[in-house]
Amino acid sequence: MLKKNSTTIEIQQPAILSYIKDLPNLLSLAGLACTLLAIYYSILGIYSIAMIGMVWAVAFDWADGLVARRLKGRTATDAKFGGQLDVVIDIVSYGVTPAILLLSYGKFEPIFLVGAFIMMGAAAIRLSYFSTYGLAGGTKYTGLALDNNSLILVSVFLLEAFVSTGTFTIILYISGVGLAILNVSEIKTPKLSGNPRNVWLLAAYTLGITAIYGLGLI
Repeated sequence: MLKKNSTTIEIQQPAILSYIKDLPNLLSLAGLACTLLAIYYSILGIYSIAMIGMVWAVAFDWADGLVARRLKGRTATDAKFGGQLDVVIDIVSYGVTPAILLLSYGKFEPIFLVGAFIMMGAAAIRLSYFSTYGLAGGTKYTGLALDNNSLILVSVFLLEAFVSTGTFTIILYISGVGLAILNVSEIKTPKLSGNPRNVWLLAAYTLGITAIYGLGLI
């Protein structure tokens, strides 16, 4: 009885760190660095810097997608890796960071754990749903996209200078939980980052928020 020799062809996988050379991934990591600053200064209670970090994290998040779509020579594997990296960073930027902001402003009182968990849980569910189904009809998100959370919260935080700490604590709590509810709702929202006009608007918004909070540090 003859035995057939089988040959196993092993596909050589690239090194993990080789993906750092990909410009969109570098931009994603730059956004993660901004997120880390936002978390760090939220814990320290220096919220002006935290707000700057949060808005720049969104700017880099949009930038990596724009660059990825324009780069030539990227393979399907490159795109898949970049997409997975985005998801991991998004849960930190738009789930963990706002939750820590709420906990910090609430002096880490146990009652704020409820709101923080709702915000993180909604972000995790929202990202998992998007990873499974993508854009509704290929053009719109189901539920409020998570990057809107940071863009809205940094504006809401401007109210802190005009109301009492107790009042703003309630405003921040309601805002965070309200956004979480919208994240997992069935509303349809457009993909803002796909419109060049919106990119310019985000750039102006990012610079404006940076200037406002930066002046507050002087």
